[in-house]
Amino acid sequence: MLATTIRSPPSVEDYTPLSEYQSQTPESFSHGKPILHFYLKEAVASIPKSQRGTLAIFPADSPAENGAENTNGDAEQRVEQQVEVFANSEHFTIFSQKTESGVSIPYPSISIHAVKQVPAPGSATRSAIWMQLEFSDGGADDDDFNTVELTIVPTNSSDAQGLYDAVANCSNLHPDPANGDEEDEDDYDRIVFESNAEREAVEGFTGVLRGATDGGLPPPMPGSAGWITAENVQDFFDEDGNWIGGDEEGEGDAGEDLGEGAGRTRTRDEVDAEDVNGGDDSESKRHRVD
Repeated sequence: MLATTIRSPPSVEDYTPLSEYQSQTPESFSHGKPILHFYLKEAVASIPKSQRGTLAIFPADSPAENGAENTNGDAEQRVEQQVEVFANSEHFTIFSQKTESGVSIPYPSISIHAVKQVPAPGSATRSAIWMQLEFSDGGADDDDFNTVELTIVPTNSSDAQGLYDAVANCSNLHPDPANGDEEDEDDYDRIVFESNAEREAVEGFTGVLRGATDGGLPPPMPGSAGWITAENVQDFFDEDGNWIGGDEEGEGDAGEDLGEGAGRTRTRDEVDAEDVNGGDDSESKRHRVD
């Protein structure tokens, strides 16, 4: 996203104050004036000298002044302008009366913002808001960003925290489009079965369906052959746990091929009898221990 250059100075009359908006029910949540979360009548905005010309309020020929020391201990050359600041629900807007220009910055373009201490006249420091802005005209998938470091120093140092909170709250109203796409992709990770819509779901469970009323298995899920549930188990096993299902076409023949006793569960009495009368090789069998 790119910043929009404006030539007409904004006014507080163009917005609905946040306190007024919160004190009454608005006639519409989708129409009306933007909400003004924070306003600074006077502040000093600055960027590094090397970034002149990236924002309309800092022309390429703007004079530079020494600013705060950078990480190398050298005094950083910066370009400054007196500005008005409008942190509103639609954009973060700053305007310079001197240059008769301003910029409206989309909140997703504010990648980082923080409260920092900057030098003040004398030996004292004062609070300021530091922002890292990332502009791109290629959409959310464009990796070629133009980065700008913007610092705003309020006249009253105590206003820094209020401005920080306003930017944070307004940024939450405009989530990064890239994050939204990722959330949509996560939704497709879930498996959705539409063919079982005619079946009755078991209350309290997701994706669990009741068996067929004719005693058959529920419709098979992809990769399975259906379920045996508490409601239809009697159609597939007798009281002793013996398999009585498999009457469908082709299953009976398969049972005959396996020989006598295939698919049947032996009872405890049968197991005990085999242990006692094991035949010629009963001595080689391991005795069962209760």
